[in-house]
Amino acid sequence: MDLGLVVRGHGRHYIVEDSEGRRRVCHPRGKKSDCVVGDQVRWAEASSDEGVIEAVEPRRNLLFRQDEWKTKSFAANLDQLLVLVAVEPVFSESQLARALIAAESAGISARVALNKTDLPGVAAQRERLRPYRDMGLTVMELALREDPTASAAALVPWLQGKRTFVLGPSGTGKSTLINLLIPDAQAQVGDISQALNSGRHTTTTTQWYWMDAERGTALIDSPGFQEFGLRQIEPAQLPQLMPDLRQHAGGCRFYNCTHLHEPGCGVRAALEAGQIAASRYRIYGEIFEELSSKRW
Repeated sequence: MDLGLVVRGHGRHYIVEDSEGRRRVCHPRGKKSDCVVGDQVRWAEASSDEGVIEAVEPRRNLLFRQDEWKTKSFAANLDQLLVLVAVEPVFSESQLARALIAAESAGISARVALNKTDLPGVAAQRERLRPYRDMGLTVMELALREDPTASAAALVPWLQGKRTFVLGPSGTGKSTLINLLIPDAQAQVGDISQALNSGRHTTTTTQWYWMDAERGTALIDSPGFQEFGLRQIEPAQLPQLMPDLRQHAGGCRFYNCTHLHEPGCGVRAALEAGQIAASRYRIYGEIFEELSSKRW
C-alpha cells in the first residue's frame, strides 16, 4: 500500500496526496471515519482516480477541541500553531487562551499574530496582549492588507520548513494571509473542489497548502469558529497548561490547590502582586468551573 498525506476532508471524502504530489479522492474502508488533515495514511488504488484508505499511521500530535457533546479535530502532525487575531473585529481573549491551552496540551508550540495594526484601535489591543508577551509568548504585529511586504517578511522565516496551522475567528485576515503567502491558493482550492465535484465547501473545511515546490513548508487554514471547548482536559491539569499560572503553582501550600480559595496559594499571591494578569486569572476560573461541572 502507498503512503499518502490527507490534505482535505469533507464527510467521508478525503483528498490524499501521494509521494509524487498527485492528489486523488479517497474513502475510508468501513463505516468509521477518523482521518484528519495532516494524517499519514496507507491507501490502495480503487480506480484510476480514486483510492481506499486502509489505515492511519500513528500521529505525533492532534489539535482538537471538545465540548460536552462532540469532538472537533483540526489537524494532526503539526509543527506549530499561529493564532491570528485582529484589531477589528475585537478578539475574544477567552478564545485565544483556549486555543493556546489546547496547543500546550497537544505539545504544539504557538505564537500569536495581531493583524490590522494600521487601524486606530491598535494600542488597546496591544495592551490586551501584554500578559501573553509577559509570559514568554511571541506576539507578532502584522498589517496584511496595508503592508503585505513587511508582513510577509515577518512571517516567512518563522514558517520556513514547518507545518503551521493557522487558527482564528472569522474576519481576522486568514484568507488574506493565505493568499499573500501562497499565490496559487485559489487554484489549489479549485483543484480540490473539482475533485470532490463541489465548490461550496471552500471555506468550511480545513485546507492544506504547500508554500514551496519542494513541499517542505506548509500552511493549514481552518474555518472560523465561535466556541472552543476543552473538555478533554482534567480540571487539575489546567494550571500546568497556562504558563503564567504554572510558574507560581509550585508555591502553593497544598499540592491539590485549585488556586481559587485555599490559603497559602502561590497563584493568588502572584495575582495580588501583579505578576498574573486579572484577565488571565478570570479566564482560568471560568474554564476551571466549566471543566469541573458534571459531565453527562
